[in-house]
Amino acid sequence: MKKINLWGLTAVLFAAFLLGACGQPLEMPARPPDPLPSLPADVLPEEPGEAPVAEEPTEEEVPLPVLVLPEPEKVAGRFALEEAFPGVSFNRPLDLQHAGDGSGRIFVVEKQGVIFVLPGPGAGVGEMFLDLRSRVDDSGSEMGLLGLAFHPEFSRNGFLYVNYTEASRTVVARFTATGDRADPGSGTTILAYGQPARNHNGGQLAFGPDGYLYIASGDGGGAGDPQGYGQDRKSLLGKILRIDVDRSGPQGNYAIPPDNPFVGNGEGFREEIHAYGLRNPWRFSFDYPTGRLWAADVGQNRMEEINLIQSGGNYGWNIMEGTLCHNPSTGCNPEGLELPVFEYGHSLGRSITGGHVYRGSSLPTLGGAYVYGDYVSGRIWGLWYLDRETMANHLLVETGRNIASFGVDEAGELYVAAFDGRIYRLAAR
Repeated sequence: MKKINLWGLTAVLFAAFLLGACGQPLEMPARPPDPLPSLPADVLPEEPGEAPVAEEPTEEEVPLPVLVLPEPEKVAGRFALEEAFPGVSFNRPLDLQHAGDGSGRIFVVEKQGVIFVLPGPGAGVGEMFLDLRSRVDDSGSEMGLLGLAFHPEFSRNGFLYVNYTEASRTVVARFTATGDRADPGSGTTILAYGQPARNHNGGQLAFGPDGYLYIASGDGGGAGDPQGYGQDRKSLLGKILRIDVDRSGPQGNYAIPPDNPFVGNGEGFREEIHAYGLRNPWRFSFDYPTGRLWAADVGQNRMEEINLIQSGGNYGWNIMEGTLCHNPSTGCNPEGLELPVFEYGHSLGRSITGGHVYRGSSLPTLGGAYVYGDYVSGRIWGLWYLDRETMANHLLVETGRNIASFGVDEAGELYVAAFDGRIYRLAAR
């Protein structure tokens, strides 16, 4: 096993390698592969003479996670799915969250607008936590109750946030919970924006280590982003947004964080924008030990991509689809664009489902791997990533399931929500 410290790397970097679905290492191509056949779109100094003062250890001095690049035979195909809640079935579950309050509870989100709460891993019975079916329009395949996030001070204030679609707009709203029930009458709209089509609605919500709420928005739908929303910074579509829900401002029931990249611009750019140039970032997640924000962006008809999101970053859509030119189809200029850290073509899957960096204890060989999957092919991979020259990607399991989402419990163990109605746990075999 090779160990690499994520910060202050002093040893010679290991050679990069990737692993394809067949289990054989592949070299990173020197240039993007040829396009696949088209498919339907769907510190200050001390004063002189001042004695040195002992300081408290800073956050940077805390030991940081070590990345382990495993040998292929230790991980490739060495995992399976097992039912996390035997005998419990859900109606199109597409999100799983915990409240971070030490209760161990797990919350499962159904597309139709219902959230269930279970007392913990292995629980055999779930209780209805919140019913929003009267508000939610789930008539489109990518519409519905799409995301859930609990306020960092949930144990004190009882606030939770949801992302759902109405007939022609996305709504991010706050509700209040007491015990195992949230009050459906407590809803307060935080942010709402129009949706010109019924697909590419994004939907993920998550609070970052900074305490701000991050929101994924798709490009508004339509093949190829016909209105160019991904590159349009005057639009909230095709973005990851970042807002302060603990203050209000001219916009309404939220404020703009003062360090957002477009604060105070004079060009009409939306100040809520954290990053842009995204097609449909269905699922993103924070890796708290490193502070990295991972986002998987669903492709058009050739490439599925994984990005590390930076403030103000332009992730290319619709100029590029992954590392391939899209508009124009050839000769596009990638200057100033953030290219994906990893991508795969449609021979391996056609709709990426973003996951989480594994920080649990039951699967030590997965430590530090970004675990993700594909909704269509049902494959689940692990991506061990230090930088663009040092990474490894391994196929972990062929599930045969439509993988809608990944989630973690308070212990960091990994779950899979599938559209067969079951919640699974990733296990070694």
